[in-house]
Amino acid sequence: MKNIQLPPATAARGDIKLPGSKSISNRVLLLAALSTKGATTRVRDVLDSDDTQVMLAALKALGVSVTQVTEHDFDIIGTGGDFPNKSADLFMGNAGTAIRSLTAVLALQNGTYHISGVPRMHERPIGDLVDALRQMGAQIAYQANDGFPPYIISPAVVPDGALSVSVKGNVSSQFLTALLMSAPLLKRTLTIHVIGELISKPYIEITLNLMARFGVTVTRDDWNTFTINAGAAYTSPTEIYVEGDASSASYFLALGALGGGPLRVTGVGLSSIQGDVKFADALQLMGANVMMGENWIEVRGIEGEQLRGIELDCNHIPDAAMTLAAAALFAKGSTKLTNIASWRVKETDRLAAMATELRKVGATVIEGADYIVVTPPADNGWQHAAIDTYDDHRMAMCFSLVALSKVGVTINDPKCVGKTFPTYFEVLQTLLR
Repeated sequence: MKNIQLPPATAARGDIKLPGSKSISNRVLLLAALSTKGATTRVRDVLDSDDTQVMLAALKALGVSVTQVTEHDFDIIGTGGDFPNKSADLFMGNAGTAIRSLTAVLALQNGTYHISGVPRMHERPIGDLVDALRQMGAQIAYQANDGFPPYIISPAVVPDGALSVSVKGNVSSQFLTALLMSAPLLKRTLTIHVIGELISKPYIEITLNLMARFGVTVTRDDWNTFTINAGAAYTSPTEIYVEGDASSASYFLALGALGGGPLRVTGVGLSSIQGDVKFADALQLMGANVMMGENWIEVRGIEGEQLRGIELDCNHIPDAAMTLAAAALFAKGSTKLTNIASWRVKETDRLAAMATELRKVGATVIEGADYIVVTPPADNGWQHAAIDTYDDHRMAMCFSLVALSKVGVTINDPKCVGKTFPTYFEVLQTLLR
């Protein structure tokens, strides 16, 4: 399907159960594979998406026993941190969560691995992670452009004694996540120093929480220094559930705010470990009515009133902040979202892409190095547009909100949502009125 046309809708309401979180799914699958040798971990509610399929395929190629029990449940047999296959050619698609964490783990596997991805992945920087891994003795050779995939990983030469490495914190939190997850494989104390401000801190909290569930405690000094002691090793929790995807929840919560609601999502709530649940707080700042339970969030608009424009530092919700930029089309006044430089190194340059596509529907947009200002169209300034999605799932889902305008919207290449939510548009259609 080359595009999908969403005619004008006047309301949005209903209930949905969220698919599993991509961030949690890929972390848990890898941790289960690294845990107690021979122990089976049943991972429940795994997201079925392009990115998780990439991780599952890579684990199988590395000799990990992976058995699909039901549509979303998998049994993973632990390897004790030592993958059976010491040579593999791994194609990682455009899965950032998979390529970063696996690169760090494979650097300590005493094997030879070729890592590549789609053309866009070869434009996504990984040099800061590789530089940190080299401080640990990793042997990684770029095959094309320094600092970017593809590359070859060879057996590491790890120095004796405790290790200390530094990594930049202002490009991607996934670099720190990768170092943290690989640290127990060193079997010696590792201290990681973060240079500069660490972006996307809630994603590091997810990593630390899940590592603890698998028996590894990380000591941190604020967000500057992280220490994993010698002797740390992953143990199987036997069974673990993947909670719903809070980033995906943002589209439906925004729909409820813009379309009147009530719209309830189940799978995230007060007990969630994902930072993107704070998207609900941002909607409240804009004027939406938000209620929350342990495992659900419900949103309603304010009858007869528009949302209002806000200014918000989005370091804590970098992915969900894209949904705010789309919701800003319906707000009264301008919305300024700051601290979003990480958008530029995602599946596409999201800052440039958002600015371009928001202008298509009639918005006035100012694009900065790490911020965006969105002023909505005048009432008679809305334009029906065919939104280009840049092979980026979040672009497609964000701009689906424009269906609630009086002109509707056309989304090009809607299948790109397969990265995290293959059935997104089918679910959306059940909620629009």
